[in-house]
Amino acid sequence: MSEEGAQRENLVRCGKLLYERRLAHGSAGNLSVRLADGAILVTPTNSSLGSLEASRISKVSSAGDLLAGDPPSKEAFFHLAVYEERPAARAVVHLHSTYSVAVSCLCHTRTDDILPPLTAYHVMRVGKLPLLKYFRPGDRALAEAVRGAARDHRAMMLANHGPIVSGRTLDEAIHAYEELEETAKLFFILGERKTAPLSAEAVMEINAVFAS
Repeated sequence: MSEEGAQRENLVRCGKLLYERRLAHGSAGNLSVRLADGAILVTPTNSSLGSLEASRISKVSSAGDLLAGDPPSKEAFFHLAVYEERPAARAVVHLHSTYSVAVSCLCHTRTDDILPPLTAYHVMRVGKLPLLKYFRPGDRALAEAVRGAARDHRAMMLANHGPIVSGRTLDEAIHAYEELEETAKLFFILGERKTAPLSAEAVMEINAVFAS
């Protein structure tokens, strides 16, 4: 099977997995992978991640032109922005999962990193999580904001919307997304209780050992 064919099947597999795990619902959210030629495969507009069809997944050039499949998600442009800034990224996951979106709707005193480093796994897989200001769905101005954040972050949060997470593979990006959602869940479970996030020294040590 060709690289493209295998990645199409992988997107179907992963979309179904995310839907069954209730991290995706309705036609919300989108996934993409970057091919060796620089084109990307991205889930089509108004498609459910739970019932993707491999042949209908959109293939888009690095300039955003549709090359094959159905019309792409209206948010494909910010996937392209991530890939432009992160040469090592081969996959992007954007979902509207409950706890992460809830975090995106809160008022935050600082926007450079909106979830505390509660676990080593969050530090390793997600890292610092900046909050981008609200843009209406489909607003192309979001691309520049995403591009700016992607230079130094593999994950970011869109205000009143949800996270964007990148990875070297689709599985890696999904694992990071799941870690983010679990950290968001812990954040709400802990609430106002006194907590002990990892120290700055512990975070530095983790980053030094597990730097990607």
